[in-house]
Amino acid sequence: MTTMDEWVTAVCAELGLDPARVPVPAVLDLTREVAHQVLRPGAPVAAYLVGVAVGGGAEPAAAAARINQLAANWPVELGSEGSDDTPSR
Repeated sequence: MTTMDEWVTAVCAELGLDPARVPVPAVLDLTREVAHQVLRPGAPVAAYLVGVAVGGGAEPAAAAARINQLAANWPVELGSEGSDDTPSR
């Protein structure tokens, strides 16, 4: 078991979730794509928003794929603006 597996299992236990339903590779791909194509602070926010969508009934892999595609097509000039890793408040 990897550290990631242990972490996901522990978090799922705390939240009453089934770790088998956590698409770790899809979440990692999603956050990597958003971080590189849009901006780093957007990655955890996107992951959270996908989680909200999944909580509302969306299929996890499909929701992640849609946001991956959105990030992949994000205009570079928009992605570079304010990408200093400091979230706006």
